[in-house]
Amino acid sequence: MNQAELLRILASRDQKKKSTQSLFEQRLATNLSLINTQFFSLYQEKEHKTYFLTLLETLETLFKTRPKELQNQDIDRLNAGNWYQSEQMVGMQMYVDRFNKDINGLKEKLPYFEDLGINFLHLMPITTRPAGENDGGYAVNSYHEIDSKYGTKTDFLDFTKKARKNDMFIMLDFVVNHTSDEFEWAQKAKEGNLHYQNYYYTYSDRHIPDEFEKTLPEIFPQSAPGNFTYNDEMEKWVMTCFNTYQWDLNYRNPEVFIEMLSNLVGLANLGVDVIRFDALAFLWKKLGTLSQNLPEAHTLISLFRLCLQVVAPGVILLAEAIVAPRNIIKYFGEGTLTGNECEVAYNASLMALLWNSIATKKASLLVKSVSEIPTKPQDATWVNYIRCHDDIGLGYDDDFVRAMGYDPTAHKQFILNYYCGKLEWSPAKGLMFMYNPKNGDGRITGSAASLLGLETALEQKNDKIVDYAITKILMMHGIILTYGGIPMIYAGDEIATLNDYSYEQNEDHINDNRWVNRPMQNWNIVAKIKTEKDSPSTTVYNGLKKMIRLRKEHTVFADTNNIKIHGCPNEHIFVFQRSHEDESVWVLSNFNEVTETINIGWLLSIGILTGKNSIDLLTGESIEFIQNELALKPYEQLWIKNI
Repeated sequence: MNQAELLRILASRDQKKKSTQSLFEQRLATNLSLINTQFFSLYQEKEHKTYFLTLLETLETLFKTRPKELQNQDIDRLNAGNWYQSEQMVGMQMYVDRFNKDINGLKEKLPYFEDLGINFLHLMPITTRPAGENDGGYAVNSYHEIDSKYGTKTDFLDFTKKARKNDMFIMLDFVVNHTSDEFEWAQKAKEGNLHYQNYYYTYSDRHIPDEFEKTLPEIFPQSAPGNFTYNDEMEKWVMTCFNTYQWDLNYRNPEVFIEMLSNLVGLANLGVDVIRFDALAFLWKKLGTLSQNLPEAHTLISLFRLCLQVVAPGVILLAEAIVAPRNIIKYFGEGTLTGNECEVAYNASLMALLWNSIATKKASLLVKSVSEIPTKPQDATWVNYIRCHDDIGLGYDDDFVRAMGYDPTAHKQFILNYYCGKLEWSPAKGLMFMYNPKNGDGRITGSAASLLGLETALEQKNDKIVDYAITKILMMHGIILTYGGIPMIYAGDEIATLNDYSYEQNEDHINDNRWVNRPMQNWNIVAKIKTEKDSPSTTVYNGLKKMIRLRKEHTVFADTNNIKIHGCPNEHIFVFQRSHEDESVWVLSNFNEVTETINIGWLLSIGILTGKNSIDLLTGESIEFIQNELALKPYEQLWIKNI
């Protein structure tokens, strides 16, 4: 039983007799001992007791700033339980300005989301940021002031209010690891204010930075090599693990945590339901380590979570931890903190493994990897996705790769070659991102449709390859729609948008080829969906719309850790089962470009009935066997249910 469940139980007792203030005090009392333990495990009690008292006063103040409507919603959310695990949740990620101009333009498109079945929006950063290069908005000048290009704070508050009325959930980013060098704290640090210089990692000489560099990896080795930048105004070196204009926050200073907690609640008070913790694996820095995934980072995240639960228990956290598979699970919390870090995490491992299966045409590494990762806590869930605004990292477990008979280094090189134009026979059209010749690591950029061969097929005017590409797009999305968690579709993928090479003419984007998969939403194509019946965009949109509807019609797709991976004897086919009470659905996906078969005996052994006793939900037709074999066409997917 985690803290959220305790709060839920307490809130349900004599709730009508209690004010929101008394319920706040109850939550604080319930979480206080854990908050105390976590705080003083990071900050020695003898030196920092006054800061703990400041934290308690801050929690009281922050609760009073929370709008009454949202306080009441918090109680409703507690009563609703794990609302974020529902089969009704289907998300879309987007840049607001690239989707439809600004916040008011986004509000105009609420009917579009309703038609497709989307009820959860991840809006990329909309707060103020530096002009020019700003890492797509992840260099923040403010945590809750809206950039004028998107509208005003009033516009956003109106939008979130309308979203609530339409049962739409909103997620914004909390850039928790760093600020921009234009942020108010950085500006004061540049002016020589030692108090604010201590909000960052600043050094007068290279001694400590050089010690850090011995073990710190490079995030952007091509555009921002190294992890420190010299600032002429301060005459000091400052830690900048991402870009030179992004200054890493020094959470060894308890004032930084308390200030950032206030920024977190300020973001929640805009009417946000889910807050994405950006780059949270990097939060704690320690000499002699990679300064990633450290125990202190987990302690800090749980401290944020426990405090947020006290102030705004209806708001949840998503971990943006694009790390090794065995490390991702830790961001839900371990040991006494199980279920007390983030409620949601990106399933980056599943994403990378799906792209591996497309390239190898085999599901074997996928099956081994997802089968052997520890089970997540009961109250946690994943965000499952195939593409996002970012690059695709190849975060495979090297031991699992070796178990498949591959050399990990050679295998990663093959995947990079497959997607980045190094293999003539590959239909994929992607770009290499941040290749590091020191260790051979690289990542991949490109839209889902282009990486899955649609761009190549259209150039070749090859109808068969076009059909294959469309089938692959739907198969990949079908997996994230049925695998346990919240499916997240990247805006544009629902209409099979191709790579956007216009970034090469934009001086702010030319050094960051991730913009190739950050296109403007093409509303002319959307307008033609009802008239151009056979276009790739229409086929993909209608296919996704149908799958989303089917997902919402079957409670079996709610995430209650009710997934079972089946190691199919045919290595090209990925099979998993979702079960709830007496209902089961088996999802079968063929990753090969030729027809593959499964013997009827094996299907019977995992519970699938034969003949007219089972149907494919996607077609509504009975499952047919030929000579006791079930055949799956190239890239075909079945959602099988016994009747």
